[in-house]
Amino acid sequence: MSAASKLKEIQELKKSMICVGLDLDRKKIPPDYASSIKGMYDFAVSIVEATSDIVAAFKPNLAFFEELGADGFSLLRKIIEKVPKDTVVIADAKRGDIGNTAAHYASAIFEYLKADWVTLNPYMGYDSIRPFLEYDNKGAFILCLTSNPGSRDFQFLHVLNKPVYMYVAEKVAYWNKEGNFGLVVGATHPEQLREIRQVSGDVPILIPGVGAQGGNLERAAQMGTADFKKTALINVSRSVLYASQGEDFAAAARAEVEKLNSIINNLQVKDTTTSEDKSPQSQGGQ
Repeated sequence: MSAASKLKEIQELKKSMICVGLDLDRKKIPPDYASSIKGMYDFAVSIVEATSDIVAAFKPNLAFFEELGADGFSLLRKIIEKVPKDTVVIADAKRGDIGNTAAHYASAIFEYLKADWVTLNPYMGYDSIRPFLEYDNKGAFILCLTSNPGSRDFQFLHVLNKPVYMYVAEKVAYWNKEGNFGLVVGATHPEQLREIRQVSGDVPILIPGVGAQGGNLERAAQMGTADFKKTALINVSRSVLYASQGEDFAAAARAEVEKLNSIINNLQVKDTTTSEDKSPQSQGGQ
């Protein structure tokens, strides 16, 4: 089964397109858990155990672990080991280097950490991405149009009357022969998200930027899935991880995910009903 097919199957099973970003910021973790590696582990595992049955994926950002040195990398591996097999792990590494170096990055992420997907920067081209695709049933989300303000510095530049992000989307769709590519497109660019979805075929889209960065959940879900016909993941981090600073943080995290799932699932039902109402049969057509 391809990485994309597995992701789609998990989403359908759990009725969720939510990805929880495991960005362990010690300044925001409840104080009792922030002062030690063990405390951070207990916090993260509590979040995983409280939400893994109602989310499609977890996305640890490697920067939050790398700053802790060897202990941090070991911590990340131990957290990933606690993620159930029916939940996807996306290593948010944003790697992108020449082939030989990329092969070592791929080994670290897929063999040592045992992640299912990785985020990659396409700036150096296909040969910097290829080593990650040599792992069966693993996937790579390619940065296409990011949610940060600086995305306009390069990603919106026009080359031959077309923005750079559209070249990325089209190239990744072309590369996606084995169902192991995805795109990263920020929820802060809803109209561009719609445009990218139209040219990207069946490529899954990972959508950050909902919530704290200002992206709209409903629009991101609809645009990213082409009205729920394609696969997309909505990434949320701070609103779930730090839903409470008290001992009820895990329960609060679950409640936040349940709320997000409910909003999206209700929107999907509404969208399906509307589509049926507009069908030729419902209007007396033949």
